[in-house]
Amino acid sequence: MDTTPPSLAEDLAELLAEKTILKALKTVEELDQLTVDEKLNDIERAVYLLSSSGQEVQRISVITNLPDLLQNNHAECMRRVVPKVREVLYVAQSEMQVAASSAFLQILQRELVPIQNYTQTFLQTILLSVDSKDPEVAKCWLDTLLDVIELLPKDVIKSDILSIAISKGQLSQAVQSRLSCCKILGKIATKFEPFVIKKEILPVVQSLCQDVDYEVRGCMCYQLDAVARGLGLESTKSAILPELVELTNDEESYVRIAGLETVVNILSLLDDDTCSTTIIPLVCKFCQQANQAQDSTLPAIAKQLGRICHELSRTLTDDEKELFVDYYRKFSRIGRSEKAKNTKEAEKESPPKVFFIPEYLVEEDSSVECRKNCAFNFPAMVLFVGAKHFKSSLYSTLVSLCTDPSIVVRKTISTGFHEVAKSLGSYVNMVQPELVTLLKDESVEVLQGVITYLPETLSAIANSSTNTAIDSKLQAVSDIIPVIIDAERVISTSNNWRLQEVLMTNLACLTDCCSNDVICSKVIPMLFEKLKKGRALPVRHAAARTVLLLLRNLKKLEQREALIHKFINEFCHGNSCHRRNLFIDICKFVLEYYSKTFFKDYFFEPVLELTSDPVPNIRLRMCSILPDLKRLVKIPNDRNLVQLLDSSVRKIFISEKDRDVNAALKKAAEMLDKTPVQMDSVLNRHKTTEDDIDDNQKEEHEKRLLIEEEREKKMEEEKIQAKAEKKIISTKKGDNCSSKIPAPKRGGGKSSAHAVKDTKKAAGLSVSSGTAIGSMKADHGPQFVYPSYFHHEAPNPSSKTMVKASLGKGNHASLGSGLRKSSATTHSNVTARRGSTTSASSTNSSTSSDYMYNTKPKKPGSSNGVGSTMGKSSK
Repeated sequence: MDTTPPSLAEDLAELLAEKTILKALKTVEELDQLTVDEKLNDIERAVYLLSSSGQEVQRISVITNLPDLLQNNHAECMRRVVPKVREVLYVAQSEMQVAASSAFLQILQRELVPIQNYTQTFLQTILLSVDSKDPEVAKCWLDTLLDVIELLPKDVIKSDILSIAISKGQLSQAVQSRLSCCKILGKIATKFEPFVIKKEILPVVQSLCQDVDYEVRGCMCYQLDAVARGLGLESTKSAILPELVELTNDEESYVRIAGLETVVNILSLLDDDTCSTTIIPLVCKFCQQANQAQDSTLPAIAKQLGRICHELSRTLTDDEKELFVDYYRKFSRIGRSEKAKNTKEAEKESPPKVFFIPEYLVEEDSSVECRKNCAFNFPAMVLFVGAKHFKSSLYSTLVSLCTDPSIVVRKTISTGFHEVAKSLGSYVNMVQPELVTLLKDESVEVLQGVITYLPETLSAIANSSTNTAIDSKLQAVSDIIPVIIDAERVISTSNNWRLQEVLMTNLACLTDCCSNDVICSKVIPMLFEKLKKGRALPVRHAAARTVLLLLRNLKKLEQREALIHKFINEFCHGNSCHRRNLFIDICKFVLEYYSKTFFKDYFFEPVLELTSDPVPNIRLRMCSILPDLKRLVKIPNDRNLVQLLDSSVRKIFISEKDRDVNAALKKAAEMLDKTPVQMDSVLNRHKTTEDDIDDNQKEEHEKRLLIEEEREKKMEEEKIQAKAEKKIISTKKGDNCSSKIPAPKRGGGKSSAHAVKDTKKAAGLSVSSGTAIGSMKADHGPQFVYPSYFHHEAPNPSSKTMVKASLGKGNHASLGSGLRKSSATTHSNVTARRGSTTSASSTNSSTSSDYMYNTKPKKPGSSNGVGSTMGKSSK
């Protein structure tokens, strides 16, 4: 026997071989039944299909299209089709009943039939179908009736619906009928005047509140809100509130929960006295019973407690407020203490490993739901206690909720954390450790709650009034940046790319609440890493947008240009075609966020290089951006860019061999021909469009950054110069104190010979000895000054050249040395006669240079003479 396996070719031939279908999907008889004569019009076809010859699917199709038939052929449809539909519905299945209920509602919503005709035909069918034995069909028709009541006039409701609803509410009717009566009465209660409600509806309502079936009592309790609003305040206080008080003390928890929710819903309707005397004691008793029983009412009261405190905050006393806050703190810890005790006992006993479901797991579900509802109401409770009392009242509860063992609880508190930060205002720094705790959570669901509203949270921290200095405001957020980066690593390991996109987008808020150095050193490197290694394209796009927005607000030009060069080197000139492809998207984002001038200065030429990229897909994408590049340039300023664009297009036209790129290139060429080159003339400057206004605003923002940077540089230079001057002054004072020139003695001075010797000694000192000369003049009184014409001998050509060179370089030290040499060579005779340190007197460069090039003799005592110059320098 040959056991050789069949070859791949044989398998492929077997798959490609035509095989006859042994059994068809439909028989010939079934196809004949589904076939309809094409000559029949819409009405005739509908009548034919609704008859006994039609199939179930065809009848459902006719009923679904009934509104369109009424719109096109109203009279014929009402005469022939609608009776057939009502006849079919008596024996129709659930699917057809659902389709009919939806179609009947659409007919009334679109006003295809007058109200009188609708009442006589469609409404009667709805009222009869509500009593269907099939629960799903009955519920579907009841929902349709409730929606129809909203659209019907009051007289039709009173004549056709009210009497039927009251009859359904009698005790002799089935439970399903009484439940339908409760919902119908709640819907029609707001349609009538208070006296009609009090006379016709209120007795039935009170009877249903005392019904023997707890489902009926609970259902009627949920409708008391609408009945109370229809009756008004006084009737509610006398008739509805007693029923509510009794229902909240019902033996069934379902009824008690319904009573509590109804009480919360009518709080806005009641006055302060009623709230103080009835509602507050009722809620306190409910909280006490729920805390003792710890049944299903506990999550319900925890869910409604925040709204209750908010609505009753005007009427509560301080003791009552503290009582409600104490209940809230207890509810937020339900289940945690018992669980800790159970785990400790389990560790002590160390029972054998038996797989069973402990009883406390059922209670744990309700306790977790209770804590989750407390976490949901935490922002409302913060508003209730106020920011000043937050630390003493609720801070420990926040810590407990943020470290809860249940992910659901932590997720809920993280979702509302931004509201807590806003409510605290200047005290928001208190909850900064809890924000760090949530950001360090390992669950992606918890991180999603924090990151979704991260801009609001960081803005509240940065704008807190306690941080008056800008540096301290920025530092508060800068401390959170490393934690955010760690959270990004956790999110990147998951498959939730949408959350990664949200985080990349939300990081753009750091421009207003974080320092530039932190952004450049920590945030932007992480964004560039995401640009390179992000899997989902929307994540990389979001990272690119955020980098450009952060770059737009960086204050230092060096940082901005470094990031631009990084974009060009790593993406435009990168080895990966995916990065070069992403660079085209980056250029589109640059056009969106920056001015045209900015794009032309930094990105125009690099992006044009991609027209000669070796990968066809990149050249294909470049064809779509060429018309946008032509719209940027203006003649005559951008003539070089126009020539560069034309040469790139010609080059790709000549060298392109790919079919798809050639097709896209032809379309781009057509667009380029239709796009005119803009002229930068005086007349065109007055014609501004919305795009021009937007572009001017962007350009003004970019110029403003440069101006602010220059201003900051000048301020820094002034500060440095002021520090240098202070150092010079301090050194001068130190030189004055340590000078070896003796001061004049009382009762006489030295002889002239001794004075000449002292001045000759001083002539050999350094430049700093000029200070000593000034102090010597101050000590010895007025000195003899030579006339200015004594110093105007022919200047040395070499010294003049040296001065010019030093001035050209702008070096202060070389300028001073050059002047000292020239003064030493040209004024040696004068220095010998005076015995003073003329070579050390050229401290002011501008005064010395004016003196060197002035050949006209000055009159004695003029302001530009050597004596005055030396005097100024000594001063």
